[in-house]
Amino acid sequence: MFMVMDTSNDAAWVPCTACTGCSSTASAFAPNTSTTYGPVDCSVPDCTAVSGLACPTDGSGTCQFTRPYGGDSTFSATLSRDTLTLGNDTIPSYAFGCVNAVTGGSAPPQGLLGLGRGSMSLLSQTGSLYSGVFSYCLPSFKSYYFSGSLKLGPLGQPKSIKTTPLLKNPHRPSLYYVNLIGISVGRVNVPIAPELLAFNPSSGAGTIIDSGTVITRFVQPVYNATRDEFRKQLAGPFSTLGAFDTCFAATNDEVAPVITLHFEGLDLKLPLENSLIHSSSGSLACLAMAAAPNNVNSVLNVIANLQQQNLRILFDTVNSRVGIAREVCN
Repeated sequence: MFMVMDTSNDAAWVPCTACTGCSSTASAFAPNTSTTYGPVDCSVPDCTAVSGLACPTDGSGTCQFTRPYGGDSTFSATLSRDTLTLGNDTIPSYAFGCVNAVTGGSAPPQGLLGLGRGSMSLLSQTGSLYSGVFSYCLPSFKSYYFSGSLKLGPLGQPKSIKTTPLLKNPHRPSLYYVNLIGISVGRVNVPIAPELLAFNPSSGAGTIIDSGTVITRFVQPVYNATRDEFRKQLAGPFSTLGAFDTCFAATNDEVAPVITLHFEGLDLKLPLENSLIHSSSGSLACLAMAAAPNNVNSVLNVIANLQQQNLRILFDTVNSRVGIAREVCN
């Protein structure tokens, strides 16, 4: 089965046969064909590890849970266990959600593999098998085959890679927080108040690296300052296209200023394909960033997957570090 990997989610979930609202059941998981499959009972401690659970008050019955995903989707699933095979690795009694119903259009139809830091994530459930280490390399959205790679465990990881400390928020334990200390546009350091980038476990503020978000989002004042400096260095006029408020003639994209993200101990200079996105007609190029949404994530800066193209992103939870290195991912 193919699955979407998401570093800001923990539980894995897959569409199961007879799922209501799933876009296709042709590739759905069929529990009745597996001799090692079984639903999890409400009395099992793992049931309390999933949010949105629904169990009878007496604690009996099958563990069911309902969760939102993306902007408009909700899915209902049965917490289950089965043997998971990844390449040559076999993981017995892996807990995951067997999806029974989906509403909305933002949930990935093929299911999701949670690579977060919580108790239900792949790293937590595999214990010492992968030593708390994984990395991925996302290909360019312009690549023909659009095939990247996921490496699990310390073997085969880059030997020489620049790293930045990995921070942990007990209130949002699934997320991979890092310390973003500044942003440059061209040769100009964008004037940003330090408190707008500071890590604050109580409020959830700070910066995370996330594979499941498409475009990078900064808290409103940080985005405004970055966007204004970008506009200052590039001849307009500028227009709006969907979520993007800084679009311009694509003929000017080669003179667009380079954006550099300054992390503690690591500077990431974004190639133009990682900072610009083009309209379907190709006539417009847009700054591929936006302000944080007005919800629980309004205080959070998110470095998203479009900005991670052709980079090896290494997560080492044991040594509390994130590494970033350039790599042709396709």
